[in-house]
Amino acid sequence: MLQPDDLKDLAFKGISPSAIEEQLERFRKGFPYLRISDVATVDNHGILRLDLTQEKYYEAEWEDFLSRGGEVEKFVPASGAASRMFKNLFAFVSAGQEAPSDDFMKSFFEGIEKFAFFPALDAACRKCYGQGVREMLADGRYINVVKCLISDEGLNYGAMPKGLLQFHRHGEEVHTPLEEHLEEGAQYAADKEGKVNIHFTVSPEHRSAFEAMLAEKVSALEEQWGVSFHVTLSEQKPSTDTLAVTLDNQPYRENGHLVFRPAGHGALIENLNEMDADVVFIKNIDNVVPTSLRETTVRYKKIIGGCLVKLQRQIASYIQQLRSGRYTSSDLQEMLSYLHDTLNVRHESVGVEETTVLAEYLLSKFNRPLRVCGVVKNDGEPGGGPYITYNADNTTSPQILEAAQIDPTDTAMTALAKSGSHFNPVDLVCYIKDVDGKKFDLKRFVDKDTGLISEKSKSGVTVKALELPGLWNGSMSDWNTIFLEVPLETFNPVKTVNDLLRPQHQG
Repeated sequence: MLQPDDLKDLAFKGISPSAIEEQLERFRKGFPYLRISDVATVDNHGILRLDLTQEKYYEAEWEDFLSRGGEVEKFVPASGAASRMFKNLFAFVSAGQEAPSDDFMKSFFEGIEKFAFFPALDAACRKCYGQGVREMLADGRYINVVKCLISDEGLNYGAMPKGLLQFHRHGEEVHTPLEEHLEEGAQYAADKEGKVNIHFTVSPEHRSAFEAMLAEKVSALEEQWGVSFHVTLSEQKPSTDTLAVTLDNQPYRENGHLVFRPAGHGALIENLNEMDADVVFIKNIDNVVPTSLRETTVRYKKIIGGCLVKLQRQIASYIQQLRSGRYTSSDLQEMLSYLHDTLNVRHESVGVEETTVLAEYLLSKFNRPLRVCGVVKNDGEPGGGPYITYNADNTTSPQILEAAQIDPTDTAMTALAKSGSHFNPVDLVCYIKDVDGKKFDLKRFVDKDTGLISEKSKSGVTVKALELPGLWNGSMSDWNTIFLEVPLETFNPVKTVNDLLRPQHQG
């Protein structure tokens, strides 16, 4: 099936022919749906809700970890353009409407002067059309104002990455998500030497723009916050791209060459695997607030960090005891209770085995990467949720699932999924080194059966695309996971441009 030119294309990307055969087999067979054992909740099991005393305890744990030389890094997925953020604006221009007719566009124009980018937009309109925004709107030139925002005749926001857009006002200044993430890092992730490690994953076409903004902004922010930033960038690896296929699962070609697509955020497990810190915070690029509203966010970052390092110390203690062989049957039962009641990993038939068998089982479950995931009460935002699911080894454990991973024809499963009380805002802190201080190979802990197949349009042709297991979904399936309830005010995504009109983005 593969042709000589195909082999050259694969070699250029670093993809093996056997990997392509595996992908084609996935397209033919699909991915199995996951089975839910239960919804993770505060009331039954799976989600921690802390009282004030516990919160203060974990804050102190985090500060102690930093003071003892703990290594920390922020990992921020920032790839891709902001085109979806301006979807409604593109549709408005395409429709050729003379004036806004739907609620979204009416809200956009009514609040246009509240956007942090308004001064830049006003200046761009004057340069392009000889009039400011107010004058243009008075003349009914709505489409021209929108074009000046999203197209390359003006600010070109529709093609820029979210991380470089003007999100917030700080007095007379405006800040981008890139700057907000740097400031956040200074507030909860500075090590005892005052160094803040932050990593952004970016698209190749946007890398130079990120580098230019960093060169412009970092020095002033270092002086303001009294820290030194160590900022690194990486791109999604070409070797993680996946094949596009026709609807009958044959490789799709253009001009005689195979067509590949980025494989979703799950491909970033390769980038995360190259981090060298003990602890890595993961947070999306658009989930930021201005300085004046950041206190709660910073506090809960410290809390989930403190919870993580406390859990890791206990797990490390158990691993060392198991390795030494100096344990009693009572010790093993204590460890099993910890696995069940704290880590929420269960197996119906485990617990009555011979001592050595039980010890091996416990060691295999403890000796894994660890994450604490902040979860918020579900208020209708789209995305994954916290569940207890069945695994291939017949254990059940906490997982973050997307709706597409649940069989829509299984009424019992869909009803259970819809009953969830909480939502995953992508607010993770991870411990990625083992008890000996060596990095885990994170690729070993991916559940390859949790990918997704979707249909896309390519040059007017419908093709099928394959997404790798999501970064915080199937890519972390075999990790130990704790869900911890955090306030809704720590979750402030910007999915559409009008989200910037919400109070939490107005400062």
